[in-house]
Amino acid sequence: MAVTMAEITKLRTMTGAGMMDCKNALIEAENDFEKAVEIIRKKGQAVAAKRSDREASEGCVLADTKDGFGAVLALKCETDFVAKNADFIALTQSILDKALAEKPESLEALKAITITDDGRTIGDLVTERSGITGEKLELDYYEFVKGGTVTAYIHPGNKLATIVAFAENDAEYETIHGVAMHIAAMSPVAIDESAVPQKVKDNELAVAIEKTKTELVAKEVEVALKKAGINPAHVDSEDHIESNMAKGWITAEDAAKAREIKETVTAEKSASLPEQKVNSIAAGRLAKFFKEYTLVEQKYEGGGEEAGKTTVKELLAKKHLTCTGFKRVTLNQE
Repeated sequence: MAVTMAEITKLRTMTGAGMMDCKNALIEAENDFEKAVEIIRKKGQAVAAKRSDREASEGCVLADTKDGFGAVLALKCETDFVAKNADFIALTQSILDKALAEKPESLEALKAITITDDGRTIGDLVTERSGITGEKLELDYYEFVKGGTVTAYIHPGNKLATIVAFAENDAEYETIHGVAMHIAAMSPVAIDESAVPQKVKDNELAVAIEKTKTELVAKEVEVALKKAGINPAHVDSEDHIESNMAKGWITAEDAAKAREIKETVTAEKSASLPEQKVNSIAAGRLAKFFKEYTLVEQKYEGGGEEAGKTTVKELLAKKHLTCTGFKRVTLNQE
């Protein structure tokens, strides 16, 4: 059955599918548009099922705000080629626009929103587009904030975006946009120490304690090795010991003595480390973590005259602003 270019164009407008996909669907459906649309939808579902075990590591991250509500989301795909496609970016934007209009409070709620006149949901549309791109598509991240003023920042390349909320209404754009850029660059984990999840605090403290113990024991081992006339750098690993023996830098006797010292001193000092000293050093490490990874304690790096000269806390105080929340979504490996 003959298919005209006008019919192909009409179906392509309806579905967003490629020209050949539309032509083949119309031929199979004998020019029945409803059947042709269903054929294209089923193709998308089949591709999505076939590629469900593939990794969608590329994609598009967009963010925007409306009426005191900010949203950021990521639509993921398999290749950068698809991620940069204008239709793929437009699909991401249409989902974001719907999120701003409906203000869903979870990713699942977003996927369930109807986005087409014939009742298809966002989740359905993402699945169907898999048939158009031939890749696995996945709406993987969705975050939102609310406030008196909200702002969004999208880093060039559509792989990283932030949204930030402030308590005050009509906050100065330059400042709040700078804070959004700062968050993109510096990746804070929370606004301040009190907002850091307890699980994160517990984990960081545990890491700090173990690192402190390891370092204190290593110092004692180093002292013992030097007293024995052995260069600690020559025996800091088994590979170095074997390599330095082969080079003639240490003897087999020195290697054996070094192994014995390391084993004995490590066991003795690990069992007798002063708990108060360990906890004190670990607490200092945790305080450093809060300084480096909480928003208000970080040096401001959002551009302008204030960059590098003040902390975010000082900047917000100067501008009489209160940050009440932020979200940062990235597909970049960090």
